[in-house]
Amino acid sequence: MGGDLGPRATVWGTAEALLVHPELEACLYGPLDMLEAELARLPRRLHGVGSRLLPSHAPRIIPQDMKPSSALRAARDSSLALMLEDVASGRAAAGVSAGNTGALMALSRRALGTVAGIPRPAISTAIPTQGGGRCYMLDMGANIEASAQRLVEFALMGSVMARQVDGLARPRVALLNVGVEATKGTASVRQADARLRDMPEINYIGFVEGDGVFNGSADVVVCDGFVGNIVLKASEGLARMLVERVQATFDAHWGSRLVSWLARPALHRVKRRLDPVRYNGASLLGLAGIVIKSHGRADAQGFACAVSRAVQEVRMNLPEHLERELGQRSAIASIACGRRDSGFPTRSQSQDFNPER
Repeated sequence: MGGDLGPRATVWGTAEALLVHPELEACLYGPLDMLEAELARLPRRLHGVGSRLLPSHAPRIIPQDMKPSSALRAARDSSLALMLEDVASGRAAAGVSAGNTGALMALSRRALGTVAGIPRPAISTAIPTQGGGRCYMLDMGANIEASAQRLVEFALMGSVMARQVDGLARPRVALLNVGVEATKGTASVRQADARLRDMPEINYIGFVEGDGVFNGSADVVVCDGFVGNIVLKASEGLARMLVERVQATFDAHWGSRLVSWLARPALHRVKRRLDPVRYNGASLLGLAGIVIKSHGRADAQGFACAVSRAVQEVRMNLPEHLERELGQRSAIASIACGRRDSGFPTRSQSQDFNPER
């Protein structure tokens, strides 16, 4: 219920995803009258999936400006809370939301807990690179500041994701920095660099600068959430500007309009490749369950991509792989012991989560 375009984008986008995934059923959470109104407006071509769209009444909505601490104290009958309750109970295999990111993160930690003692999930999304590939970048905003140890945890989780989702035997992992020299960057980035160089189980290739995110030199790029969110939003804005500039250039003169008509198939391909909607759907990595954050501005097509992302992670059983592979590493195991003592929820502790911590 929290997307910028309202429930129509969510309901119609979910229906689009059901066309692609015939094995899928989807529960929709929100005020029942609003959900039923949007279901009644589904385009004719989506009517066939109506029986697999299951509305579930949730009387309350978490607004976009609500603080995470307030969301944790709010009544547990909101659309976000009820969706996550069903994921935690196993009634749903995954959850997808375009709503309040902070609230989604906090409620997810409480309902699901984390794997392998990870104190706080990271938001990871796929960014298109040269040659038609993609690069997983994390964190994209969940952790505004990150210590060296958190950056190492991000690298571990990103490496597992790239191996399990994309089938890469040795994903190339890099730290985002202002230069490639060892003396550059913040203290936490330099310390993380030193630790990663001593971890042979990770194919760590060192520092990359901003252009390295897009040129295909790395499969996983790690940074704190402040930097990652700025990179993501800037790249989305640049992609939209380039598409608009190209179109405006062709429309400026009758001769260029003729060239545009001849080049239309190629222009459509470029637009599709640059469109951020095709890559919508960010994973909350580290949770003991699958939760996907859709961009708040995503339309129906974009939300369908986020649902498809969730389906992919369910098929890969990503949290189980994270639990097993991160739990086997002695460094992470030692962190897990400390985190359990300090109040961070694991899978078994999630029901006792204290929002004041």
